[in-house]
Amino acid sequence: MEVILLNDIEKIGLRGEVVNVARGYARNFLLPRRLAEIATPAKVAELQKRESQRARHEARSFDQAKEMAETLERTELRFDVKAGPTGSLFGSVTPTDIADEIWRVSKIRVDRRKIGIDTIKRIGRHEVPIELFQDVDVVVKATVVPEGGELPSEEELTAMEAAERGPEAEAAEQQADGDLAAVPADEATAAPGTEAASSDEAMAAAPEPDRPEPDPNAVEAAAEPESEAATGSASPAGDGDPETAGATTSGTEPA
Repeated sequence: MEVILLNDIEKIGLRGEVVNVARGYARNFLLPRRLAEIATPAKVAELQKRESQRARHEARSFDQAKEMAETLERTELRFDVKAGPTGSLFGSVTPTDIADEIWRVSKIRVDRRKIGIDTIKRIGRHEVPIELFQDVDVVVKATVVPEGGELPSEEELTAMEAAERGPEAEAAEQQADGDLAAVPADEATAAPGTEAASSDEAMAAAPEPDRPEPDPNAVEAAAEPESEAATGSASPAGDGDPETAGATTSGTEPA
């Protein structure tokens, strides 16, 4: 189902864009909350006319874009937005909000699709990259302050962000830092498997211990008893002592 967005919706599109969404999502969420309207041919034609008028004020050449960039570098945007005690916004500052504020302050039109952030969801000082033309980029400073108040100091902003994360997230972060600090520098910087590879290389490079040459006389002397033992065991029974031979044969006579 095609609808025209009336507000910037994260991951869906920017205000004024024609997008195709599921019918149930449009009927149950976008239309009842006035975040979109049905894209009739007449409304689409009117939208295209407004877009063409807007494009006339955008940069049309490299030189014109350079002049716009010089102006925007000196521009600082300010947004007063409702925020909670930890600095989170009740809503967000969208690319369309930034483009509208640039037009209000400097009378310069920028393409919302070329603003290099999605949304701003916290108070603070932010830098917004914008592409004005091919090879012409600029960074615009934007300050988001709580409605009816002033922007806290950087230390207070850091403390507020830590309070929003909660003690558990902060403790986990500190534990991760402690674990990293406990790792020895050699182990932290060594690549996996380097230690094992170095050990293998050291063993391969180590010279083998010298082995003494065998004494030929000792080898020959050790071989003689073995030869005699082998000769004795191979002799047939009775070749030695005749008494032994007789004792052997006497047992075989018949009774």
